[in-house]
Amino acid sequence: MSIEFKGKVAIVTGAGNGLGRSHALALAARGAKVVINELGGNRNGVGKSSEAAEDVVRLITEQGGEAFHHGANVTNYAEVEDMVNKTMEKWGRVDILINNAGILRDKSFAKMPLEDFEALVDVHLIGSVNCTKAVWNIMREQDYGRIVMTTSSSGMYGNFGQTNYGAAKMGTLGLMNSLVLESARNDICINALAPTAATRMTEDLMPEDFSKLLSPEAVSAAAIYLCSDKSPNGTILCAGAGGYAVAAIYETDGIFLSPEEQSPDVIAERWQEITDTSKQTKLASGAEQSQKFVLKAMSALESQA
Repeated sequence: MSIEFKGKVAIVTGAGNGLGRSHALALAARGAKVVINELGGNRNGVGKSSEAAEDVVRLITEQGGEAFHHGANVTNYAEVEDMVNKTMEKWGRVDILINNAGILRDKSFAKMPLEDFEALVDVHLIGSVNCTKAVWNIMREQDYGRIVMTTSSSGMYGNFGQTNYGAAKMGTLGLMNSLVLESARNDICINALAPTAATRMTEDLMPEDFSKLLSPEAVSAAAIYLCSDKSPNGTILCAGAGGYAVAAIYETDGIFLSPEEQSPDVIAERWQEITDTSKQTKLASGAEQSQKFVLKAMSALESQA
């Protein structure tokens, strides 16, 4: 195997079932020491159990690997910090973090209680923030780290009944994009995985024929790549049913309007030019958008001089 993790330490959240379990087993199979983080609730985020996580630990240790379970609730920073501290006490470093923990509470926006919206944001987005924050300085000091955010097509493209899930998952991309800019000097690569897999999170959302194709292991192949020394940085890797693709946000070149022209009427008249994709580009930071608009304005003023 050209990709291996001997001597590396990984934390995988939500690793008792589904994708997290598959990620953890795949990392361990390639030599990583793995922290199996699992609160053990149901897919709605209710309840607590260590049974599934301990089973993953058993599978890893039976194969000669090293692993331990920690039941930190990712929404509670003190518990996450305790998990990271125990990892450092046991193994002395943290090289890999996969932010995988998640819950579902699907409802149309009209029928969704606000607490269901807040709960999803808390687990998916704030949970990713908490875990990343807890390992951030460790990775900076050792000048090495690989962090995988878990996003979703529901965030990038929308999905009926998942405004809470989609908003939280899109938030992880904003987190990733800015962290990429803050970690360039420290060999910390942060990427996002957009998975499609048949797990208990999706068991009643897709036909059985689809479920047979959508194995968690197919997604874990992408996750493991993003954890490796060969990983890209700031990339959204989509994976499911053996298909792999990269998603990205592009911006059209756009137009410049003088102060006299800056009206909704002119925008409507020139909408085709504004939406022309022939010169669209992928920007590396928010500052590049500002720079683009300022340069357009300066160029127009110079031509008028």
